[in-house]
Amino acid sequence: MKKKLIILSLFCVTITVAQNKGPENWQTLDPVANKIYGTGAEEAYKLLKNKPSKTVIVAVIDSGVDPNHEDLKSVIWVNKAEIPDNGIDDDNNGYIDDVNGWNFLGGKNGDIINEATELSRLYQRYTKIFAAKDTSNLKNEELKEYEKYKKIATEYLDEKAKDEQQLNFYLIISSFLKKIKTQNNDTLTNEALKNYKPENEMEARIKKSFKRGLLFGLKLKEIEAQLKEAEENTSNRLKYSSMNADSIRSYIVGDDINNLEERFYGNNHIESSSALHGTHVSGIIAAIRDNNIGIKGIANNVKIMCIRAVPNGDERDKDVANAIRYAVDNGASVINMSFGKYYSPEKAAVDAAVKYAQSKNVLLIHAAGNESKNKDIETSYPTRNLLTGEIAPNWIEVGASSYKKGENIIGSFSNYGEKTVDLFAPGVDIYSTIPNNKYTDESGTSMAAPSTTGSAAILLEYFPSLSAYEVKSTLMNNVELYNKKVYVPGLYKLRLIKKLGQKRVKKKINSLCISGGFVNVKNAVKFLIETKK
Repeated sequence: MKKKLIILSLFCVTITVAQNKGPENWQTLDPVANKIYGTGAEEAYKLLKNKPSKTVIVAVIDSGVDPNHEDLKSVIWVNKAEIPDNGIDDDNNGYIDDVNGWNFLGGKNGDIINEATELSRLYQRYTKIFAAKDTSNLKNEELKEYEKYKKIATEYLDEKAKDEQQLNFYLIISSFLKKIKTQNNDTLTNEALKNYKPENEMEARIKKSFKRGLLFGLKLKEIEAQLKEAEENTSNRLKYSSMNADSIRSYIVGDDINNLEERFYGNNHIESSSALHGTHVSGIIAAIRDNNIGIKGIANNVKIMCIRAVPNGDERDKDVANAIRYAVDNGASVINMSFGKYYSPEKAAVDAAVKYAQSKNVLLIHAAGNESKNKDIETSYPTRNLLTGEIAPNWIEVGASSYKKGENIIGSFSNYGEKTVDLFAPGVDIYSTIPNNKYTDESGTSMAAPSTTGSAAILLEYFPSLSAYEVKSTLMNNVELYNKKVYVPGLYKLRLIKKLGQKRVKKKINSLCISGGFVNVKNAVKFLIETKK
């Protein structure tokens, strides 16, 4: 799930409401014992002291994972039935040399890093269908499809125009920052910004916006880094939206994109140049807890199965479905899914995989998304709401929260939903692993999902007889409740708040999620121990 960036406009700074950074490994701490709204993992281990645990396989469907990271290498799942690099499918599971997992974005001609959005792919396909047709005399199903195409075309062109405008603005901001650095020996400081004399009205407005942002805890270096990332992402989105995405896919991966029954394609390249996201997610779940380096993962007896199915762009439904099936068939008990999109043309295939996971007692944990949207109103995919009208009971939908109680405890970027989001979990400024033995802070529901996944894994480690639904219900019924009102997620324009009297809305958490609280594995463990007695 793509993280929310700080977005700059000419007239105001739109930002997430800043809090001071939480303490080290705050996601493992506890609201009662530490006054920190983490998962309560450290307190849970005190309750579980000297109790035996069972290794739990957790599948991470993501952008890729660095299996050699110093804080992860001993917790990476190993397919013991597969002989490494012999070019033979030793375990006859359909995947050659899948020693640590599988990559559904690769083939004989390399690996896909960047992809088009699903909206772009739909626009390309429909345009090909209707380009040479007389659309004035369409009937029945063809007319319905054409009406759908017109809606998609309008949204696609609107999105493209917004991206072009946004990219242009990012380039202007970058130029502004470069000028400041040039005048200050290639350094970027608040003092350098203060002393810079704007050369025109545009620069004066930008400087004013930056100064306003700095009052709310933003740092120029952080803005510069996010600006670079936003510029690159937007540029790639524009580039790949105009390319023939299906042809590129066919060349690199070599599968038939229209054959949703096809399962055995890809390669074993679980790491890629875009593996930062998946490595960060994996560290939150299971980074080695007792090696005195890096961070502490939440779960202490987990093996991470690495499944690559999420590019820079939108993941394909076929890959998501096959990734879920691969995880289930190869022994995963929990699947972490920190990704999402707003179109799902082959949703039936994903639904079938979700049902398959349910039949095999596998828990799915999904990030709610980072657009500050109410999921009760606007659906994103994948979702537990199946086309058949069923609701998958083996699914947990997770929003993001911060470490410190107060009105800003919910991540202002987080999606929410009184009927669609189950609970909130640590997802703001989470320090975790990234490739090449490095670490960094990331924010997003992408971080909240693995915080919940790690908590679920603890329950399965020490209470292995629990079903997927029982794990979910135990976590849901033992959240850390929160009765005070909090700000409803949203990115707020500071100038509008100040000058136009715009008000931020406050609600209780039970209006923002089903459980009305934050995941807390200590509470869950305590409940299970007492129940067992």
